[in-house]
Amino acid sequence: MILKSIKAVCICSIILLTGCKKDEKKEDPIAMSDNVLLQEWTGPYQGVPAFDKMDVADIKEAVLKGMELGLEDIEAIANAPEAPTFENTIVALEASADELNHVFTYYGILSSNMSSPEFREIQTELAPKLSEYNSKISQNTKLFERIKAVYDASQQKPLPSEQQRVVDLTYKGFEMNGANLDEDKKKRYAEINKKLSSLYTKFSNNVLHDEENYVTYLNEDQLNGLSESFINSAAKIAKDKGQEGKYAITNTRSSMDPFLTYSTERELRKKVWTNYYSRGDNGDDYDNNALIAEILKLRKERVGLLGYNNYAEWRLQDRMAKTPKNAMNLMMAVWPAAIARVEEEVADMQAIADANGDNITIEPWDYRFYAEKVRKKKYDLDSDEVKQYLQLDKLTEALFYTAGRLFNYKFTPVEEGKVPVFHEDVKVWEVTDKDSGKHIGLWYLDPFAREGKRSGAWATTYRSYTSYQGETNVLASNNSNFVKPAPGEAVLVSWDDAETFFHEFGHALHFFSSNVAYPTLNGGVRDYTEFQSQLLERWLSTDEVINQFLVHHKTGEPIPADLVEKIKKASTFNQGFGTTEYLASALIDMKLHLADPTNIDIDQFERETLTELNMPEELPMRHRTPHFGHVFSGEGYATAYYGYMWADVLTSDAAEAFKESPGGFYDAEVADKLVKYLFAPRNAMDPAEAYRLFRGRDAKIEALMRDRGFPVPTTTK
Repeated sequence: MILKSIKAVCICSIILLTGCKKDEKKEDPIAMSDNVLLQEWTGPYQGVPAFDKMDVADIKEAVLKGMELGLEDIEAIANAPEAPTFENTIVALEASADELNHVFTYYGILSSNMSSPEFREIQTELAPKLSEYNSKISQNTKLFERIKAVYDASQQKPLPSEQQRVVDLTYKGFEMNGANLDEDKKKRYAEINKKLSSLYTKFSNNVLHDEENYVTYLNEDQLNGLSESFINSAAKIAKDKGQEGKYAITNTRSSMDPFLTYSTERELRKKVWTNYYSRGDNGDDYDNNALIAEILKLRKERVGLLGYNNYAEWRLQDRMAKTPKNAMNLMMAVWPAAIARVEEEVADMQAIADANGDNITIEPWDYRFYAEKVRKKKYDLDSDEVKQYLQLDKLTEALFYTAGRLFNYKFTPVEEGKVPVFHEDVKVWEVTDKDSGKHIGLWYLDPFAREGKRSGAWATTYRSYTSYQGETNVLASNNSNFVKPAPGEAVLVSWDDAETFFHEFGHALHFFSSNVAYPTLNGGVRDYTEFQSQLLERWLSTDEVINQFLVHHKTGEPIPADLVEKIKKASTFNQGFGTTEYLASALIDMKLHLADPTNIDIDQFERETLTELNMPEELPMRHRTPHFGHVFSGEGYATAYYGYMWADVLTSDAAEAFKESPGGFYDAEVADKLVKYLFAPRNAMDPAEAYRLFRGRDAKIEALMRDRGFPVPTTTK
């Protein structure tokens, strides 16, 4: 389905259209031959994207032509002379816009992995045109009449379950996007979407500008406390940026976080911290505060046309939470325990600072530095020591091992040159069933940070599994921003980054295990689709992974048992920080969309709301509002950032199902149920029902509180 095909997975929005199989219904040799981005994928594995032939110069023409062809498909469906049926309306819609789907695979790469000033200009120009394109579909009266006819008929005589689910989701998607409005309101709805699309593009490009342009260069006498591998990486980055002899701290989390943890230079910590948390908030041409205010006003006006009181009410109706109240209740059930734990953590850090005679009061740029000292004192655990056993290559092997045990998948490197890639850093593996040898798909890995690549980590698909036109294989990717090492050195990552690596791979496994007939069913419910990936993080700390894949990068020796014991004992360490910085962002997201946006001052609203929440002064939100790309570079996570917490309730509860089983985290029976009910169906069944089939009951919050070392509530929210 086209309308709902612009989707996001995990840490930021990435534009990508649902993959469909070519249905051979139209001929346009000129379009198919002149622009490679529009062409059918060729080569092995049912065809693969021609990333080696991708050129920014082709993207505008390809998008415009793809939209033209897509609208031809829509008109053919809307004006079909036959009475509307599931096949000639819903299935036809599922199979439409094949050429544009191909184009948007490349568009997503150019936007997220390989951005450039040239592309950003094109992106800015295309954003409103793409919004108009979607409006022409969502507001096509004849098309919606046919969809409604199929929907109404299915209410009298239900279709087979997957077909019914597609019909329900399709109808609801059109309804939520204004298909039932009168013509004047439809026109305004489309105008708002067009304006929002431009604002989202500008927001994300502003953040990317600040990430690229606020780099801190260090001299040799400013490296105290930093590890040798980090220093070597910083030297290489500086050299690549034309600053040989210096050391670059880039304005990304992967560079900022270790610097704040280990650097003894407090003023430099403050500078790096300020650069990072001021992205989009520097009072210049790239400041996002005015954009956010305008976005909030337009969102409220748009849902008001549909009769909703606020954006959150409209957005959450098809999520697991259903209402803003339910989402807020969950967050506020955890918030008091989280900030209370922060108070304890700060007291421990201040005590160490005082004992050392540092003569400071803990500030946000001190939190990671002194937390590390507390970790060493309380648990005799040195994060940098742990890092020596966390090699990216070995962690990749650990991902494959986990996928083999739970999903029966085998990952085999694809010979270099056999499958085109868009950058030399990208590697590709073939995924097959271990027993039958059946081809499942390809896994692309783009691990390193670079100029033009957005920060964070994310997963996406270039082609999803469907069976309605014959089985398709899956082309999935994981994308990270690890600091690229100096030549010949191992890529060493923190425990948190290793968990994120497993998390994003969980999304990829969700893609690979899909067993649905129609493209729409590969979508997901935002506060549920993070559950599968969060659950996969748990396998990093299993004995099987630790004992086989955590080996010293120089000696090859396995991680010592006493160090493993320290890691496990410290598992709830710093949960105040982790939970509070996340929840603060989620609460601000929700409260912004529940507030009256008239004359709203974003900085003031953020400050005052955090004060009302008793936000500890010693740490910031994980994503401050001016660079909160999840929420303001698109709509995937708008009023839905709480979803990570909702999903974490499911995660903690599901993890206890494994803990309680005879085989632990590798119990075959529980793993089978995991794949059958929680991964393979994607959005082919209601998430709450799917979870009950797996667990035998609804999830409970108690497991989450236990996992975080917080007091367990006496009643379940």
